[in-house]
Amino acid sequence: MEYTVLFFTHSGSIKFDRKCKKKNIQCELMPVPRSLSSNCSVSAKIDCNDIDSLIDDEIEKIFLTQNNYNKLIYEAE
Repeated sequence: MEYTVLFFTHSGSIKFDRKCKKKNIQCELMPVPRSLSSNCSVSAKIDCNDIDSLIDDEIEKIFLTQNNYNKLIYEAE
């Protein structure tokens, strides 16, 4: 499944990218899509089956991306 992950900070996105690489998950850092909002301007596009194992305090929101539609599936409290 494809997800778009938004972060509170740039450093959070870098840490997330490293975590994905350690778990052999393809992660592409990119600008936040205009249709989504974020505190920082970096997002990650990933394709994985177990998104729950990647959630940490650095993540602001996670969207499930299907057919050019983004469905919010996680938002930090």
